[in-house]
Amino acid sequence: MPPSPVPARATSAAARGKGEPAVAAILSWLIPGAGHLYLGQVGIGVACFVIVQGLYLLGLRLSDGMGFEYLDLELRSLFAPALSPEVGNLGAFLYQMQHYGFGPGFPRPFPEWLRLGSGLTALSGIFNIAVIVHAHWGARTQIRTAPGVPSTHSVVFATLVVPGFGHWLQGRRARAIIVFVLLVGLFAFGTLLAEATNLSRERHFYYWSGQFLLGLPAIIAELIFGGARVKSDIPYVDAGLVFGCIAGLLNALAMIDVYGFSESKLLGLPLRSSRLPAKEEA
Repeated sequence: MPPSPVPARATSAAARGKGEPAVAAILSWLIPGAGHLYLGQVGIGVACFVIVQGLYLLGLRLSDGMGFEYLDLELRSLFAPALSPEVGNLGAFLYQMQHYGFGPGFPRPFPEWLRLGSGLTALSGIFNIAVIVHAHWGARTQIRTAPGVPSTHSVVFATLVVPGFGHWLQGRRARAIIVFVLLVGLFAFGTLLAEATNLSRERHFYYWSGQFLLGLPAIIAELIFGGARVKSDIPYVDAGLVFGCIAGLLNALAMIDVYGFSESKLLGLPLRSSRLPAKEEA
């Protein structure tokens, strides 16, 4: 009988998780930290709740809950806001929609700190992705670290912050540089074509939501160049919006890549290869 590719330490009772991964992930999605409470990790659960929900609450206060009033009247529907980063923190997102929604139905002055507040609620949803990953992994297995291999949630969070950073932590330096240059370069090229109008959530709600997945590069660019006034027609604005958005969406694939690599290393699973298996000798 051929040996199992998974080492004994990964299949032993001591290495098994403490609960159902899907339950831990869904609970964390609904309420940050709830998945960790389910797993008995009270300290981590409370810390996740305070940080993630604190960001969302502060964002609501600064924006007066008007973040989704960016949407044009014809775009306001039951599922339209679900394409925003806030949906990563589902419980807080549903609370905002229930209590604030799209506003009274007519234009009104935006508060002074609306952009910052809207960014914080979006950031809360993005941060909760790492919380969900951490809870899901804890429910799958109690294996936390291996020599020279960072944890799954840390590399996912690192990639959320800076594209390629998770690959760098895993020692895949060449891939890290390629991911960073391609994604940040694509975003920068899109910003140039759109003349920085892609950095405005007010103007381009959905494109902004996609590029926000790029993390720190998108945030820094908005802090420096955001709020630019449009003084004339922008010939390539559509192309710029698409490029910037695609850069953020591609970073989601980068997060899946670093997660899969850490999973394989920590559990001792063989890494998948694109090479075809060699033919057996006759």
